Amino acid sequence: MNNKNSRIKEFIYKHVFEHPSDIALLVSNEFGFSRQNALRYISREVRDGKIIKVGRTNSTRYFEVGGKKIEFNCEINKNLAEDQVWSKYIKPMTSGFNDNIKRIIAYGFTEIYNNAIDHSGGTIINTNVEIKNNNIEISIIDNGIGIFKKIHQALKLDSVREAILHLSKGKFTTDPSRHSGEGIFFTSRIFTKFSILSGDLFYSFENQEWLLSHEKEERFGDGTLIKMVLNLDATHTSKDIMDKYADVDFDIGFWKTIVAVSLSSSPDDPHVSRSQAKRLMMGLDKFKTVVLDFKNVSSVGQAFVDEIFRVFRNNFPEISIEYINANQEVDEMIKRGLTQNKLSGNFGT
Repeated sequence: MNNKNSRIKEFIYKHVFEHPSDIALLVSNEFGFSRQNALRYISREVRDGKIIKVGRTNSTRYFEVGGKKIEFNCEINKNLAEDQVWSKYIKPMTSGFNDNIKRIIAYGFTEIYNNAIDHSGGTIINTNVEIKNNNIEISIIDNGIGIFKKIHQALKLDSVREAILHLSKGKFTTDPSRHSGEGIFFTSRIFTKFSILSGDLFYSFENQEWLLSHEKEERFGDGTLIKMVLNLDATHTSKDIMDKYADVDFDIGFWKTIVAVSLSSSPDDPHVSRSQAKRLMMGLDKFKTVVLDFKNVSSVGQAFVDEIFRVFRNNFPEISIEYINANQEVDEMIKRGLTQNKLSGNFGT
């Protein structure tokens, strides 16, 4: 390769990260030839598999294979496959990562991307991946019905907000013939940060804590935005996280779940009624161990406690119900309910 070609190639790689959409113009201005000629040099790198071209005509952008950033759109159709998208666009970015990091990213990306293909009802998926501040950040956006709205409609719920409660439990899917409902549950836990924005609701899981809020800014609109952030120094594996939800008394599998009780009611509504408790426990008969997390729950009513610790347990005696993070008032109410109904069993405190 002559010296000029080497300088042009070096220039392309030096500037393509900051100029994915106007790199041809930059090359043209730097070396004093036409934009068309500049595109020939860039196309050579595309053919050699060193540069990825995404988009068409005026929306064309270029990204270095294995670089620190890529953004692309894919049309949802019968030929779109998450493993092929992973291999073409994302996998090269992870080549230098530790094996546990590679596997976490592969699991999370393919699970969430497949959900967008199969469930969103949209036509386009936009993906943005960037490595910065020792994290990899992955955003997957579809223009479909919206994940919370879809669950709301499928379960005929009273509010869209309630959809988040059922999504957080695990083993929930609107298409049980093709999906187990475990993907979002485990992805939210194996990444450092995980969030969903859909409609005007924002749902986030970070440091083993839930955050649910109404966005104060302009509505996101139709569709779903899921963002996953993983610290590249993380030492855990996907198996480490999944093993936490495998009950030791049963075969290997997803038998244990932790449910944030606070998600079963609006922040300004007390947890007092049987109806609230029924919504909280809906679908939990699929597990062998249910851990109810009472963090941020200030009080509970007798009917709420009775529905969970007597009615549900009598209906499903093989299921162990435990509870954690209960304040003194909630703890006393639960213990009073257990005593009054002469229940026995292993209830964590």
